[in-house]
Amino acid sequence: MSEEILRAEGLRKEFPGVVALDGVDLSLRTGEVHVLLGENGAGKSTLIRVLSGAGRPDGGRILMDGRPVDIRTAGDARRLGIATIYQEVNLVPQLSVAENLALGRPPGRFGFVAVKRMERLARRLLDRVGVAVNPRTPVAGLGIAGMRMVEIAKALAWDARLLIMDEPTAVLTTGEVATLFAIVRQLRDEGVSIVFITHYLEEIAEIGDRVTVLRDGRSVAEVPANTRRDELVGLMVGRPVAQHYPRRPCERGEALLQVSGLTRGGAFDDVSFEVCAGELVGMAGLVGSGRTAVARAVFGADRYDTGEVVVRGRRLPPGDVHAAVEAGLGLVPEDRKGQGLVLGAGIGENLGLVTLRRATRAGFVDRARQRRAAAKVAEQLGLRMIGLDQEVRTLSGGNQAKVVIGKWLLANAVVLILDEPTSGVDVGAKVEIYRLINALTDSGHAVLMISSDLPEVLGMSDRILVMARGRLVGELPAAEATQDRVLALALTDTEGPRVR
Repeated sequence: MSEEILRAEGLRKEFPGVVALDGVDLSLRTGEVHVLLGENGAGKSTLIRVLSGAGRPDGGRILMDGRPVDIRTAGDARRLGIATIYQEVNLVPQLSVAENLALGRPPGRFGFVAVKRMERLARRLLDRVGVAVNPRTPVAGLGIAGMRMVEIAKALAWDARLLIMDEPTAVLTTGEVATLFAIVRQLRDEGVSIVFITHYLEEIAEIGDRVTVLRDGRSVAEVPANTRRDELVGLMVGRPVAQHYPRRPCERGEALLQVSGLTRGGAFDDVSFEVCAGELVGMAGLVGSGRTAVARAVFGADRYDTGEVVVRGRRLPPGDVHAAVEAGLGLVPEDRKGQGLVLGAGIGENLGLVTLRRATRAGFVDRARQRRAAAKVAEQLGLRMIGLDQEVRTLSGGNQAKVVIGKWLLANAVVLILDEPTSGVDVGAKVEIYRLINALTDSGHAVLMISSDLPEVLGMSDRILVMARGRLVGELPAAEATQDRVLALALTDTEGPRVR
């Protein structure tokens, strides 16, 4: 058995009104991949902030190599050999790869940077993680996967012994995930210890050695990485979750959304479909297939060249969000934080964003009425919150997703477009969101759900639309859909526009 590199004992961290860590224990061995698992809000982010020097614990202690250490700053963590790769990319886009790798300690003398030496060092680091990129390339020119690899190389530049990776695969393709896993295994074999945080349960057995499960700020279990998924889910949520995709098929009613011949040059071409009352239609396809572009055009966020969008028999003018909302259309965007929420505002204000105009009379907003309606929706959503005035930025990812859906519940949207509604959301919160979707279709609403998670599309949809290179290339009823059939359609080599 390998030696222990780090031990956390009884870590506690409090914020106003919230105990984020309540006596967390964690043990890490040299040369292992240790998966940190838990629902949103379980304490994972707070724990890695404490370990990386971004926040100090209120109680407990951390030992490295058997000796107590005091990690006050990120600099302290680096000196101990702890490096963190956060979910959001932490590079300077305008600088080259080599400059990013040398940030904080560029090679040189007398205030001058030794550029050639810096590029040679960068090349060695990039070779170590298997990235064939010119060190002079601006980071802005790399894809997300390339940026992830550069961040790993940057951590190695600081001689990291312990690498913390927060949701590193969240936006990567299957091929990119395979490349990342190969690098993780190589680092593990070299003796680097890795804390790996993920919401994708299928990744755990593939990449992990051991798993620590957090729930409500406590470490509730340490188990082998090959533990069955249903057992892991039960540990996370504190109860058995019998079915991950609790879809209840409903009787299909009238067509509430009809899209005909929708076209925009260079983005999508001749897209036609309908969504009826009581059904959930899934939209699948590879990244860049045009799914989000179509959703935004249908909602009026972007214009289109030809075609028409009809909601409940009412034709919508292109590029008119207000008309779409008034007709009963709602959109939960892929970028929830950037486009769906006002992070600095309270839960109640965010829930009332769409209905603010309707609640205004003679220039005055009936705030009491708005607040009562928001409180009712918050209860319906099962939001975990201190109160309606709590800032949305302080909520977990799952609860933020619920708030974005909730504002459309408050607006009485009859057709709801959900673009990656469970991205970055833990298993327990996903099931709660699925139940909300079931409640919508049970009450006669229509839902169009875009998702890159194929099991989710297959498990929740009544029908599945598949897009490839800006064209709608197939439709499958749920009873006939399989991952192979959907992927075969998604890989169709159409003659339509290649979406950028």
